[in-house]
Amino acid sequence: MRTPPPSKNLTLIDSLSRRVITLHLAVYWSRVRQEDSPPRIVEHPSDLIVSKGEPATLNCKAEGRPTPTVEWYKDGERVETDRDNPRSHRMLLPSGSLFFLRIVHGRRSKPDDGSYVCVARNYLGDAVSRNASLEVALLRDDFRQNPQNSVVAVGETATLECQPPRGHPEPTTFWRKDKARLDLKDDRITVRGGKLTISNTKKTDTGIYVCVAANMVGERESEKAQLSVFERPVFVQRPVNQVVLVDESLEFRCQVHGDPKPTLRWKKDDVDLYEKDDFVLRIKKASVSDQGTYVCLAENRVGKVEASAYLTIREAPQFVVRPRDQIVAQGRTATFPCETRGKPQPTVFWQREGSQKLLFPNQPTDEDGRVSVSVNGELTVASVQRADAGYYICQALTVAGSIMAKAQLEVADALKDRPPPIIRQGPSNQTQAVGGVALFRCQASGDPEPSVTWRKNGVSLLGKDPRFSLQEHGSLQIQNTRLSDVGLYTCVATSSSGQTSWSAYLDVRGLYLCEIYFVSHNSTIIPGPPSKPEVTDVTKSSISLSWEQGPEVGSPVSAYVIEAFGNSWQTVADHVKTAEFTVKDLRPNTVYLFIIRAVNAQGLGDPSPMSEPVRTQDISPTAQGVDHRRVQKELGDVVVNMHNPVVISSTSVQVTWTVENPSQFIQGYRVLFRQTSGLPSPGPWQIQDLKVASERNITLSGLKKGIVYEIKVRPYFNEFQGADSESMTARTMEEAPGAPPQQVTVLTIGSQNSTSISVSWDPPPSDQQNGIIQEYKIWCLANETRFHVNKSVDATIRSVVVGGLQTGVQYRVEVAAGTSAGVGVKSKPQLITLGAELTDIITGSEGNNSISDVVKQPAFIAGLGGACWIVLMGFSAWLYWRRKKRKGLSNYVRLKFSYPSLTLAGCRYRNVYCSSHCCDSRSGCADFVIQRGFS
Repeated sequence: MRTPPPSKNLTLIDSLSRRVITLHLAVYWSRVRQEDSPPRIVEHPSDLIVSKGEPATLNCKAEGRPTPTVEWYKDGERVETDRDNPRSHRMLLPSGSLFFLRIVHGRRSKPDDGSYVCVARNYLGDAVSRNASLEVALLRDDFRQNPQNSVVAVGETATLECQPPRGHPEPTTFWRKDKARLDLKDDRITVRGGKLTISNTKKTDTGIYVCVAANMVGERESEKAQLSVFERPVFVQRPVNQVVLVDESLEFRCQVHGDPKPTLRWKKDDVDLYEKDDFVLRIKKASVSDQGTYVCLAENRVGKVEASAYLTIREAPQFVVRPRDQIVAQGRTATFPCETRGKPQPTVFWQREGSQKLLFPNQPTDEDGRVSVSVNGELTVASVQRADAGYYICQALTVAGSIMAKAQLEVADALKDRPPPIIRQGPSNQTQAVGGVALFRCQASGDPEPSVTWRKNGVSLLGKDPRFSLQEHGSLQIQNTRLSDVGLYTCVATSSSGQTSWSAYLDVRGLYLCEIYFVSHNSTIIPGPPSKPEVTDVTKSSISLSWEQGPEVGSPVSAYVIEAFGNSWQTVADHVKTAEFTVKDLRPNTVYLFIIRAVNAQGLGDPSPMSEPVRTQDISPTAQGVDHRRVQKELGDVVVNMHNPVVISSTSVQVTWTVENPSQFIQGYRVLFRQTSGLPSPGPWQIQDLKVASERNITLSGLKKGIVYEIKVRPYFNEFQGADSESMTARTMEEAPGAPPQQVTVLTIGSQNSTSISVSWDPPPSDQQNGIIQEYKIWCLANETRFHVNKSVDATIRSVVVGGLQTGVQYRVEVAAGTSAGVGVKSKPQLITLGAELTDIITGSEGNNSISDVVKQPAFIAGLGGACWIVLMGFSAWLYWRRKKRKGLSNYVRLKFSYPSLTLAGCRYRNVYCSSHCCDSRSGCADFVIQRGFS
């Protein structure tokens, strides 16, 4: 029999060994199950919340045989106890519980809070308890929201907010008042979520309140909050309505009480007046401007009340809108406004000069029914006839007096008095190449329809050359232009009412230097005509106009041109940027008509409808034709808020202001200022006008130095003025006095051997003091400094005795005044020698004949002659400019150019176009705005 291989023998032995081991283990375990048991947790640890630094115990009890060992784990890591480290603050008790000598919670050491389990072991296995959390109780110091001081009125609800600091467990809150816990048995007091609410507050609720947060860590107090319960103001006496006459005195009385004591302010028509402590507002001399609603306003920390009374001023009637002279064609309607004001409202009636008949509002009209008076006093004459010409008188009557104003009605011949034609679109300057085509536009209108003819250099043109032809609407076309065509071309529009002309220059260039295409005016791109101009004001030399912009077509309107007809149509203003303008330098007692043209990037637009004829006032002007009621109303709504004046120097102050509810009628602002220091009483108001309504600042110059000025601002329109701003004061900077003390007198005192002198003086002139005199300095100067004697005295002193001088020494005595800015000019030295004869030395004014000597000098005479020559030449240039400017209408043109094919190949096809420019083959686009006037 063969022996099996070694590998097979080993396998057999291994199999037999395993069987033996298995048999022994089975016998062993049967014995264990009968005697021992694995661990079992019989008491699991419970969650704990412990304050930092306090002891704590996590219980754990296990059973088993043999007795199991217990270990603790925190957040998966084994807990080190005193058995592992004698210095550990954690101890493992015999029962298996984990005891903490003190709870550690901080950044320096590993904190104790976390999730814990206990594990019991013996040789039979492990047992793990349930998780138990150990949390550290916290209560931070800082409240998330502290209560704030609160002020309420009696009867109101007071609320004090409080959010306690963060803590664990969440802290509870309660309140203390004046260090005592707040009693919540009062139904008025509730605490929810830390917020304290006290309804229907009483004076006794006033006190110091503290919010308290508490948990197992302890208590935290919030910041203290003061609750103040005050009483609202209550009227004891209210002001009452009053009616007084102009210049009478009156009092408004108003009395209140409250806690704290209310302050009292008076307002008139929503404008603050001033504060009063005796509750009485006195007006010594009532004026028309004092009429209005006066409000007594009482206010303290918890409320305010107000009571009003109306003051009615009886006043004589005044005109709001005066009737203005009218020029009306036969058959049309004349309207004369006449609006008045007064207290009571005046009765208005009309009378024609020379007639005894009175016309009242709503009165039945005369026999033919053409003349009537409306409710607002406006006189209307319908279907005007020549017999209606004359003066009409408007009269207003009240118990306080009466006024009257008259206006003239001129009746014009509907045919005879028509103006000459108006050229709607005239020719424009242009440049053409030889062989080109020139087209000059000329569209005219008028009644009757005008005819159009053309002149070249003043000579009639048509019919002499077939190249010249008159196109539709009066335009002139020139075919095959030549160099000889260069010249001034004038369009003349003629009718039975007169003629009007418009000229333009034609330049013809040879060698085809540039092909030029005239851009014809297209009604779709030039601006539309503005509205009919309305007259808003008339004086003997000016007329104010206003209008509205026409239809918005093409580019925006950039300016307006105003033309006037007196003897002929003239351009009286151009580059006007707003829709209102005052035409000046007109002739007195002259009838004018006006038209307005708008200008945009494409050119000059069609004219507006003609204004109604208006006559300037005579040398003795009548009332100005303006809607005075509207002016006064709008000026009354303007509120000027003046800023604090800024002192720029010792003689100037800058005044700035803002305007609420600005009015179009504001012509400018009147700045009033007066001296309030250095005089026994405030000085008279001085006025400086700012005649630019758009500006809001002005510099007052030429002021006195170191003086307090009161300043206010007032809007105005002609004789109408708005309300003053609140007055403010400013003191100019002080300077050292600009003049020495006056009448300096030096006297020796006593015997010939005396060492004292008396010095007296008067202050410098008031206009040279440059501030408040604070002291006077006296210098007694000798040839040697060791003998100098100086003295200073208060500003109230006017004489002083100076001692300690040396006999036989000559002294120069000087006196000077000083302000806060320094010492001023010294007086002229007065020489005195002690021990000499007694002397009185008094300064006096010195004669000065040097002016007459200077005047006699040749250099002065030559200089004066040269200055006169310069003034004369400047005046002549001004006259020339004025005359040239008044010569006629302005015309704006737009040209379009193409670079020539001969000088720049290919430019013809580029059709280069420069907006509001002329294109030149060398320089490209150059500014080219052409302006030509009527001949």
